[in-house]
Amino acid sequence: MLHAHTVEQVRAAEAELMARLPEGTLMQRAAAGLAAAVLDLLGSAYGRRVLLLVGSGDNGGDALFAGALLARRGVAVEAWLLSSRAHEGGLAALLRAGGRRVDRPSRRPEVVLDGIVGIGGRGGLRSEAADALKLLHGVPVVAVDAPSGVDVDTGEVDGDHVEAAVTVTFGTRKVCHLVDPAAQACGAVHLVDIGLTLPEPAVEALQPEDVAALLPRPGLESQKYARGVVGVRAGSAEYPGAALLSVSGANTGLCGMVRYVGEEAVAHTVREQHPEVVGAGRVQAWVVGSGGGEHAGDELRAALEHGVPVVADADALSHVEPGQAAVLTPHAGELAAMLDEERDDVEARPLHFARLAAERYDAVVLLKGRRTVIARPDGRTRVNTTGPSWLATAGAGDVLGGLVGALLAAGLPAYDAASVGAWLHGAAATLASDGGPITASEVALAVPEVVREVLG
Repeated sequence: MLHAHTVEQVRAAEAELMARLPEGTLMQRAAAGLAAAVLDLLGSAYGRRVLLLVGSGDNGGDALFAGALLARRGVAVEAWLLSSRAHEGGLAALLRAGGRRVDRPSRRPEVVLDGIVGIGGRGGLRSEAADALKLLHGVPVVAVDAPSGVDVDTGEVDGDHVEAAVTVTFGTRKVCHLVDPAAQACGAVHLVDIGLTLPEPAVEALQPEDVAALLPRPGLESQKYARGVVGVRAGSAEYPGAALLSVSGANTGLCGMVRYVGEEAVAHTVREQHPEVVGAGRVQAWVVGSGGGEHAGDELRAALEHGVPVVADADALSHVEPGQAAVLTPHAGELAAMLDEERDDVEARPLHFARLAAERYDAVVLLKGRRTVIARPDGRTRVNTTGPSWLATAGAGDVLGGLVGALLAAGLPAYDAASVGAWLHGAAATLASDGGPITASEVALAVPEVVREVLG
């Protein structure tokens, strides 16, 4: 599991550790990690050129001490101080090692080390820092702890900010490393262990071993009904493909049986493509809404009468009431309509609005996006990090809804079903894509292979 903590959590853990260590130990550990990351990016040391952008906080101190280590290795290091104050010990160490303090870089650097703003910074960069970054446009940036100018605790971005090639963070990941839009500014995130003892994370992300541990799998004496039956109420004469794709997601072998209930013409098409799928009967979970059109509200009410968990997607979302569904799977536009907000605001603050919707609707909310956010009503949150950009394709959400429903029917709690479903969906898209375009149908077909690899 990847764990991300808040600034308050990190500072408390740092304070506890610093009380037991000689002064400056944590900064030296951070500086060593930074210097190693810069050298790894450069590929060599002697004669290379690095510019430090230094603010007044501890991140500036980390950058200065890292610069001193690089200078001792033969790197030409310059420090551009963007504040009237800088960490005195760090600056002195840099100058002793042969680094230079400059008002502007004497030559174009090969790497910029961003030590402008610490993790407690809010809002965009000040004009001096923004102007410095414009001057250095195109030079790879290594961010200290987090790209300066992003909101570390929310993943939000408001104004000018650093776009890093690499972010070196200490002790734990921060929320901005996992949550968009800030996560897009982090580049590759490298974690340096500095010995912190931390509480439960604010945000987490499943890894393959977590998915393997959570995936329901049949025992030696299992039979199809015991493995769970998922029902799908999706599609319509106008959108028959939505039914096919929802069923495709459900019918990947993750539960014992799939039932389809819908218009007869659509049901006939579903059975032609998926002969294993049967009709109405008892289920352990329902998937409702994709392509349902004007009948989606009726289908949702019919599914709710069974008293089993429901995944509400697409057209069903406008009919769902608080406490009715187990999982809601909106994209940003649908969630904006549910909360009476603007879509642009939801896209700018996905963590905030996913949590708000989960609390308001008393359901697990899976907010689809590049970094899908899965939030529980109590605020616990996961972010999904799998999936290529090619996954932004018509029908992919229908497949995802089916996957989540199958996992619910197989016995996973709603939060785990949504999290594992999102992970498998993204991993299957990566496998099917192989670096190129994909269709939603191909994503569904790749799920069994991903499961085999995870369990292997």
